[in-house]
Amino acid sequence: MSYQYSTGGYSGSYSQASQNRERVPHQQQQQYPQNAGEGEKSSLLGTLDFQPIYEMDPSLSDGHRAVYDREVQFELRTQESAEKPHDVGTTEGVKVKVLSMGEDSNHLSLRIELSSESDLFFHYTCNINTVGYQSLQEEQKLMCDFRDFAPTLMRMLNKCIKEPQSYMAVLIIQRDGNAVLEFIQNMEYKFVELLALPFKESPEHIIRQHISFRYNSLKSRLAMMQTRLQDVNALVKVKNPSLLLQLQRSASDMSHHQ
Repeated sequence: MSYQYSTGGYSGSYSQASQNRERVPHQQQQQYPQNAGEGEKSSLLGTLDFQPIYEMDPSLSDGHRAVYDREVQFELRTQESAEKPHDVGTTEGVKVKVLSMGEDSNHLSLRIELSSESDLFFHYTCNINTVGYQSLQEEQKLMCDFRDFAPTLMRMLNKCIKEPQSYMAVLIIQRDGNAVLEFIQNMEYKFVELLALPFKESPEHIIRQHISFRYNSLKSRLAMMQTRLQDVNALVKVKNPSLLLQLQRSASDMSHHQ
């Protein structure tokens, strides 16, 4: 099967150099004065608000919104070119992000991004709009309309997570910068290809944006957690100083054993 990249309304993006979680709404963080009441102090242990950090994601900068964000086990294979057979693959966790432009009932375009927690330079992108999906639908005899394609894709990804013996995601990386993501079902007596999506190497400036975001995001979350830890320490020190000393000794013992 061959693919035309960057034309016909669907295109791909790929780049490479050397726990499953969907995004959920985050509770609003509050500031707590030193003389806070008991109810306010108890909420010091509440959920941190990382939403402002997530909103800085470069994936969302052009108006797309994330509708799916989970890690999926992929089989990664390399291939010299589309005409040559691909090598035996390795299984790795890949973070899959599906982004939509438009309303749920009327997607104008979809972008699928693949990244890796173990390799900051690993980043693939596939862009599909209504015109491109028509070509994809005809080539692969897909039954669903474009508005139903995103939910269908997410169901297939979830099946790869929940039923890895029956459903597989295989990413075939070509050395010319193109790649194809294939969804395969194991029917016991044969393997059936359900869907194949084209990807292509991302521009260097896009990769730099994502690396910068991931670094600054981690740094900001660490700073927020350190601030929360200081608030908790202050509260425990007032209420139960001996407990704070015990916690500090336990933390020190754990660091020595690592």
